[in-house]
Amino acid sequence: MLTIENLCVKVDNKQILNNFNLTINKGETHVIMGPNGVGKSTLSRVIMGDNNYEVTSGNILFEGDNLLPLSVDERAKKGIFLAMQNPMEIDGVSNQDFLRSAMSSVNGKQVGLYDFILQCEKGASELSMNKELIHRSLNTGFSGGEKKKNEVLQIKLLKPRFIILDELDSGLDVDSLKICAENIWKYKEENENTSILIITHHPKIFDYIKPDFVHVLEGGKIVKTGDYSLALNIEKYGYNVVTKEDKDE
Repeated sequence: MLTIENLCVKVDNKQILNNFNLTINKGETHVIMGPNGVGKSTLSRVIMGDNNYEVTSGNILFEGDNLLPLSVDERAKKGIFLAMQNPMEIDGVSNQDFLRSAMSSVNGKQVGLYDFILQCEKGASELSMNKELIHRSLNTGFSGGEKKKNEVLQIKLLKPRFIILDELDSGLDVDSLKICAENIWKYKEENENTSILIITHHPKIFDYIKPDFVHVLEGGKIVKTGDYSLALNIEKYGYNVVTKEDKDE
């Protein structure tokens, strides 16, 4: 589904990603872990098309198509979704209008109000989300947990095929993390070809979303790959599990 080849990325003339390579097949769940400042969130933003990041070389292919020339909305229409670490607050734009406009744009046709309301209320109920939030300004005054639930509600409504979770667990209490993660996993089970890329520091989310591969990012590239046990070893021993031999490969 997603192929990243020798990707090099700069931010403010600083090299962040350096010959980064990754392949994610349909239906797979991959995890990127690593210390602060190594480029984990940069990767998510570059896949989504953030213009603040300069791609100096390499390719990002989605189902064989080059993503780099495409705008953010064009990538979204292809079925790519980024659940952001810190969702933006937009005062004066109602959450309802935003969600319905996004659905209509991705679907290529206007979504009927009645159908939209039914889907919204069903999704909010499954997320134990206060339905009043649908009518308020987008993320304005929302708690951290409410913002993340609103991101998951977007997944339910937009039905992406490739989901990037940028530190979904950041700012969530145990109950909210369980609700958000279980809803994402249920969505994946119902849409088995959906692929997920998780960016995280902590393996707690893996209690609910089971990874196929865990990668450690350091020096702008993946230096070690394993299964779920690698994440547990990182939690126990830190990034010392990455040896000099791993980095030299």
